[in-house]
Amino acid sequence: MRQRESLVRLCCSAVALVLSICMMQAHARDDAPHPHQRRGNAEERGPYGQDPSQYVLTFADEFSHLDRTLWNDHLWYETSNPTINYGVAFGELHIWPQRDDNGHFFNRTLDTDGRFSQRYGYFEMEARLPRGKGTWPAFWLFAHPGDHRPEIDIMEAYAGGIAPWGYTGKDGVARPTAYAPTVWLDKGVKAGFRQYDTHGDLSARFHKYGVKWEPDQLTFYFDGKPIKTVDASLSDPMYILVDLWFGSASGEPDDSTPQGEQNAFRINYVRAWRFR
Repeated sequence: MRQRESLVRLCCSAVALVLSICMMQAHARDDAPHPHQRRGNAEERGPYGQDPSQYVLTFADEFSHLDRTLWNDHLWYETSNPTINYGVAFGELHIWPQRDDNGHFFNRTLDTDGRFSQRYGYFEMEARLPRGKGTWPAFWLFAHPGDHRPEIDIMEAYAGGIAPWGYTGKDGVARPTAYAPTVWLDKGVKAGFRQYDTHGDLSARFHKYGVKWEPDQLTFYFDGKPIKTVDASLSDPMYILVDLWFGSASGEPDDSTPQGEQNAFRINYVRAWRFR
């Protein structure tokens, strides 16, 4: 009898474990795009909401694995923090808030400096943003020839900022609701900016952030909708950056800022096209 009862208990425990794992996986992907929407053929589809016949795909990372031939894990003037707070899971790039060995939250940047750069075209990321005071995720383009510092910020968000940047939920955790595209002709020389209030929690689901960069104009898009046009001329080829920094309008992170991969900046893909 005891052996039979033990066997039943063992079987029940095994079933419970399997169900638990399945629920965890389902929760991790409950808001993700449908697999055919996620992958598909990026070259045939073109940028979201655009005429694909007008574009040629030049860069695409769908994050089936972490391709270190495409990405550096720190800015060119920095050294890499040895604490691991990024990786690939579920076909996504994850960058998450984490204290290092000194107990400090630290910035993490992945970029294509020296590996891929482009002048003009369309650049797009699909992502779900992290929660928490101090979080400052971004998707941007940059170049550093000599002393020149042109920059195109496609998306910067500040969950801990004053509304409409974000709000604090009943759990005491800040959530992002707005983001900003910005154009810099050079360091300190701003050509255009908009704080765009999405009226939704950007950490709750995936959204597409894009820019169409033409010789004399830049148009920024949120889920295929144009939200800001800047008349400006930038001619330096720029490389791609995705990062999770801390501070600025989001404030300083604290004990209310969730750490770990469960609060990652989740990036489904990064793509770039040139004009035909």
